[in-house]
Amino acid sequence: MIRLGLLGAILLALTLAGLSLHTPGAGTVGSPEAKVELVILLCVSGVVYFAAVASVLRWPGRAVWLVLLVAVALRLPLIFAPPFLSSDLYRYVWDGRVQAAGINPYRYVPNDPALAALRDEAIFPHINRADYAHTIYPPAAQVVFAIVGRLGSSVTGLKLAMFGFEALTVFCLLALLKAARLPAERVLIYAWNPLPVWAFAGNGHVDAAVCGFVALALLLRVRRFDGWAGIALGAAVLTKFLPAVIAPVLWSRRGGWRLALSAVATMLGLYALYIGAGWRVFGFLSGYGAEEGLDSGSGIWLMAGLAQLGPLPLLASKVYLGGLGLLLAGLACWFACVRRPDDAVAICSAAGVMMAVLIFGISPHYPWYFAWLAVPCVLAPTPAVLWLATAPVLMYLDTHGDRFAWPSVVYVPAILLAFWRSSTAPNKGIT
Repeated sequence: MIRLGLLGAILLALTLAGLSLHTPGAGTVGSPEAKVELVILLCVSGVVYFAAVASVLRWPGRAVWLVLLVAVALRLPLIFAPPFLSSDLYRYVWDGRVQAAGINPYRYVPNDPALAALRDEAIFPHINRADYAHTIYPPAAQVVFAIVGRLGSSVTGLKLAMFGFEALTVFCLLALLKAARLPAERVLIYAWNPLPVWAFAGNGHVDAAVCGFVALALLLRVRRFDGWAGIALGAAVLTKFLPAVIAPVLWSRRGGWRLALSAVATMLGLYALYIGAGWRVFGFLSGYGAEEGLDSGSGIWLMAGLAQLGPLPLLASKVYLGGLGLLLAGLACWFACVRRPDDAVAICSAAGVMMAVLIFGISPHYPWYFAWLAVPCVLAPTPAVLWLATAPVLMYLDTHGDRFAWPSVVYVPAILLAFWRSSTAPNKGIT
């Protein structure tokens, strides 16, 4: 208890110190030097966090209320501060405001004259890609934005909504820990992780809703409410698409078809809400892939590394993405047809594998894309997955478009940890 309390106090002090680096009124931290200092503080927070994780795994005790109190304390100062590590939150608020005005958010780009009456000085000037990109966010995310937009269109309102999804995540994880007969204090593995703290409370990323829906789907699957699990999975997929990768893990011989049908029905129903926009309902999805270098392979870590050796063939990116798809398909068949994880720990472990392989494969350079990996780590803290759920705070550092050298600081240790883990006996935690 004393050890955890001390580590929690250090994390809170580091969070407040990081927040103090922001220059009031600045859209970013304030200066390149301040961002370097912030990333250093985040790295120190990561070290303290890993110490706290080791503590709850080795010496569990009756400290769940302390864990939850510190988790809330870490988030509250960031919730009521302006976002300064990302501008995505302003697009969320804008999409909600557009819907509150009765307009389909997929119909116009923010700069369109049809939306001129909705512009203001607090939100509109900060919207990224305002002059050429229709919103990329899928229908479940848009429903969240719409609800907040009708209740009160503000940055703080959306941050509080993301805090609510984090509360849902923690509730589901506590229930999963109880089902697995594991100490409740292990919820710290998610709740104290500095990456979700800064990504969600600090910058309000919609990935918090992904975490909530994924944790709910895992819980409902463990409790054998397969139809409801499918609804939660469908909502997760149409918040950020990537959670589709855990569908094979949730499959069961008894209720798999109920899960699949309810997931598909949920997604079709959500798309139906916005179908008036026609094909534009898919938003900036195709353009985003090109912009982020997924189409060409320049934005993918492994391919960016190979490109250091010489020009890549024109079909290299398609071959790579095809290979990644085959790898994920093979893992999907393994978990759905052969291994069939059924208890809480096995399901979370398999989900963590699928999620980590996908994220490693597409290697995004935005830190918040990694935050959802902390969810399965609460029950199955695989070292490589836990590293990928934490170390991307390093990516907040501006590296001027570098997609290989600096990201290697995140990806290379993950590879080494995965090989180390595979050479040791299973179920040894993270020791």
